[in-house]
Amino acid sequence: MAAYYVYKISPTVANLVKPMDLLEVFEDYKDARTFAREQRQNPDNEAQDTFKVIFADNPLDAEEKLSEFREKPIMKEWEK
Repeated sequence: MAAYYVYKISPTVANLVKPMDLLEVFEDYKDARTFAREQRQNPDNEAQDTFKVIFADNPLDAEEKLSEFREKPIMKEWEK
């Protein structure tokens, strides 16, 4: 069953394998988004940690999607 997964992603030196921690699973996007925002603002978390919400069929699928290399979009001159 597909759900929204919230992950904490810690930075690495080589950036080859991202250490990910599954924090919570939600059925509703708004709840997942609110939780991720709260985690980003929590002073107990490291400033360089990233919190991502991903829609996937299961945790393995979510981690695969988060691990995929995605090129940055090319900005057009008028978008700068």
